[in-house]
Amino acid sequence: MKSIVTKYHGPGNVRGSRISATDSDKNRVSIPIDPIWSTDTMHTQAAVALCRKMNWHGTLMAGYLKSGSQVFVWINKDQFTV
Repeated sequence: MKSIVTKYHGPGNVRGSRISATDSDKNRVSIPIDPIWSTDTMHTQAAVALCRKMNWHGTLMAGYLKSGSQVFVWINKDQFTV
């Protein structure tokens, strides 16, 4: 099962602020910050952009890491028994 980690990157000399989304195989996308959207929305958009790039489908669930990054994992109610 894949997970996606999104991370904020501040502005540099060439590019403005952006959010990157990366999986464990180093597949990555980066999207520019749009001040119209909330931070959570921007992280979600980055994760979805990576899914589209890799042609992945499913339902994602988001959570937060201590570092402030977000992590997204796929959920499937049929895989879990409580």
